[in-house]
Amino acid sequence: MIDQANWIWDGQTANTVSPVFQKEIAPAKPLRQAVLQITALGLYEASIDGARVGDALFTPGWTAYNKRLQYQTYDVTEQLRGKSAACLQVTLGNGWCVGRLAWENAYCHWAKQRALLASVQLQYEDGTQEEIVTGPDWQWAPGPVQFSELYDGETYDARIVPQDFRPVCLLEYTKDILIPQEGEAVKEHERIAPVAMFTTPKGETVLDFGQNLTGYVTFRVKGEEGQRCEFSHAEVLDKDGNFYTGNLRTAKNHICVILGQEELTYHPHFSFQGFRYVRIDSWPGQVNPDDFRAVAVHSDIKRTGDFSCSSSLLNQLYHNIIWGQKSNFLDVPTDCPQRDERLGWTGDAQVFVRAASYNFDVAQFFHKWLHDLAAEQAPDGGVPHVIPDVLHDKNHSAAWGDAAVICPWQIYLTYGDRAILEEQFNSMRSWVEYMRSRGDNEFLWKGDVHFGDWLAMDAPEGECVGATDLDLIATAYYAYSTSLLIKAGKALGKDMAEYEALYQAVTWAFRREFLVDGLPRCQTQTAYVLALYFHLTDRPHEVAAALARMIRDNGNKLSTGFVGTPYLLHALTENGYAETAYTLLLQEEYPSWLYSVNKGATTVWEHWDSIKPDGSMWSDSMNSFNHYAYGSVADFLFGKVAGINPDENKPGYAHVVLAPVPDQRLGWVKAQLETRHGLVKSAWRYEDGHVIYDFDVPQGATATIRIAGETREVQAGHFQYIR
Repeated sequence: MIDQANWIWDGQTANTVSPVFQKEIAPAKPLRQAVLQITALGLYEASIDGARVGDALFTPGWTAYNKRLQYQTYDVTEQLRGKSAACLQVTLGNGWCVGRLAWENAYCHWAKQRALLASVQLQYEDGTQEEIVTGPDWQWAPGPVQFSELYDGETYDARIVPQDFRPVCLLEYTKDILIPQEGEAVKEHERIAPVAMFTTPKGETVLDFGQNLTGYVTFRVKGEEGQRCEFSHAEVLDKDGNFYTGNLRTAKNHICVILGQEELTYHPHFSFQGFRYVRIDSWPGQVNPDDFRAVAVHSDIKRTGDFSCSSSLLNQLYHNIIWGQKSNFLDVPTDCPQRDERLGWTGDAQVFVRAASYNFDVAQFFHKWLHDLAAEQAPDGGVPHVIPDVLHDKNHSAAWGDAAVICPWQIYLTYGDRAILEEQFNSMRSWVEYMRSRGDNEFLWKGDVHFGDWLAMDAPEGECVGATDLDLIATAYYAYSTSLLIKAGKALGKDMAEYEALYQAVTWAFRREFLVDGLPRCQTQTAYVLALYFHLTDRPHEVAAALARMIRDNGNKLSTGFVGTPYLLHALTENGYAETAYTLLLQEEYPSWLYSVNKGATTVWEHWDSIKPDGSMWSDSMNSFNHYAYGSVADFLFGKVAGINPDENKPGYAHVVLAPVPDQRLGWVKAQLETRHGLVKSAWRYEDGHVIYDFDVPQGATATIRIAGETREVQAGHFQYIR
């Protein structure tokens, strides 16, 4: 199969025109089956006699290419059956492997050239078979894709038809890293028509698709040969209503198509954009909005959860969270889809993984990504900030590296997936041991550089790191990840006595170092949240009361960042302050979740104040309007508002814990979750002075129902209670 093939390339530098490789496939006998296995350094698109092979995009996907390179397998029987000969063509683009990544304008993180590896297996009706592999008998020619980069867009010359094919070059490159496809393929999903076309105050022609998304624009165009179609992408307009691209930094997100003689229907081949608006920079004749569609592109993950309620603003927030996840689950969990970044940040992934697993089936998605995390983990257990690692920072941050422990544990809880614990346990333990090795005291993590409570509102103006003590955050996560490692080990039947003792020691050290009379020395909301949610204080009632007072004294507003926000509402609700949690959830003034909704957001913002109340922007330097981290509040909507939770002793919703916490400021709530055991439903509504609860427990599952101070154990069925 593919390991018998040879790496081939065009002998050209990686920033030149995309090469098209070609081989004639001539079945010698009637076919039973034909299978193509294929991968590339860079990205590839394959076709047979002009018809595309498969519908996956951005193949072979993004992995730690020096350790793990996926290949794809396609059944191409019907594309070859009955033909005496067919032409297999493969076009390559730079992609993640060869193109530029991150903000330092660096290219070729894993390979210096695009290259192809492929095998076609022909199985004949008479039982014989033939294999055709990439090698010196293949040819290549320059193709119509003149330029392509993930950040910068694409230039396509429709006048060019590959011709004058020439011999390929062989490349000495390992095949030991090859693995079958692990994650879901990236595919096209929603197709969205423009909702408006308008002229900005600067005189720019702009299409508005009404939804911020990740993908590309497809369009139909006819003009004179040699004319250009050019357009640019943006997420928002500035306060004057003009096209705003400052937050893209150096990413150009520009499409240029040079027309041929025929009408053309086009979309980018090796580039994607994050956008809501498209500016028409050059067009032959009058622009017709009907000729354009925005195509949403993301990993082919299945939607499993749904939430709705009486508040149209909360419903829009949940809509924004869903689109934020779709936009950033493009083969890896990226931070953003628009600027010169789009990296698999570990901190963002771990704070959102619980919400992600309510919204979509992400088991396979995280299996793949966590395999890369383990592969990229340093010998001392340190976890890079981004996976796959292109930053090569020698520092390893608390709350970011903890993705090694938090993500596999959550996937186990949601899907009952023991395999992920088995596969990741050594990685989980290595991260805990890394934290244990830092500094002079093995029970405290002190003195290292961390991201801290990233983008918290208590950070100095214009800065990113919040006011919460970095050592407090680091040691709190040290304790939390150790507690999860213990649970994972016990689920696998391991003796965890050593780590149970370690957890107790870290907890006591935390209390001695960072608490006074049970309360954090550091007077920030996040410090109090972590002490509560990670169970690090022996006086939770006093800490919760103090946290609630801090919030009231702050005008019933949060001041937390990436570290504190995911746990804030949970910590309040679990300690008797559900009313305060709802007040924060329903807060509309800045800073709040609903502030961005009232500003017209259709995805979740990176900053609470990405657009400030006066209409100005936070900063061009780091201001994504499609970031899912603060969308972690979705797990509060499901887990506390609707009350749908797994039981860690019977994971995968084999046993469901239904414990909604209603609030009269919402008239009704409905939520459902497709689990491995079937559809779980939870709903409540206020009616005639009562709260009416409705629950559905699927066949094969059991449930604990907790409402109004009562607990009931039930089997499968529908249950209604009036309280």
